Amino acid sequence: MAKGAIYKVTFRRRREGRTDYHQRKKLISSRKLRLVVRKTIKHINLQLVEAKIEGDRVLIHAGTSELRKYGWKVGTGNLPAAYLAGFLLGKRAVGKGLKSAILDLNGYMITKENRLLAALKGAIDAGLEVPHDEEVLPKDERVSGVHIAKYAEQIQREDPAKYQSYFSRYLSGGISPEKLVEHFEEVKGAISKKVK
Repeated sequence: MAKGAIYKVTFRRRREGRTDYHQRKKLISSRKLRLVVRKTIKHINLQLVEAKIEGDRVLIHAGTSELRKYGWKVGTGNLPAAYLAGFLLGKRAVGKGLKSAILDLNGYMITKENRLLAALKGAIDAGLEVPHDEEVLPKDERVSGVHIAKYAEQIQREDPAKYQSYFSRYLSGGISPEKLVEHFEEVKGAISKKVK
């Protein structure tokens, strides 16, 4: 390892490309709550975080894994599930009197209408104020799963075996993919009723 007065070892998280400390400093110096959105292949997790000198403090958490409590019967890695997780976090935040935050995506690539932005749209629709550009947010039809329902109808007409293979999780959960929009509305209503 190099030694000397000039040599300085960079932070491990910076070497790994996991943290942009310049961006993090700007977010923390704003002194606002941060809406932290993280994704895995199967889940979206959201946190409302307050920066403190001793470390970040999570005030509210919501994730797609919690949607089962509200009646969600299909996969948790899709766009409608991400929106519902954001809606759940937004309802919890507004219920506790937290009204605004800034978005923290920690270096994720932002593409138009992706799962991260669907989660942001859910939080905004629940009443949380987050600065954003309307053009990048997904449309209401896409968030509710209309595109999935249309694709399922098309595949079922063309190749029933492929339909059974592609939508096996929906069918094993007792939900026809063509009825996803109705199921989405039921779960959104359940979240609105139960979370104050």
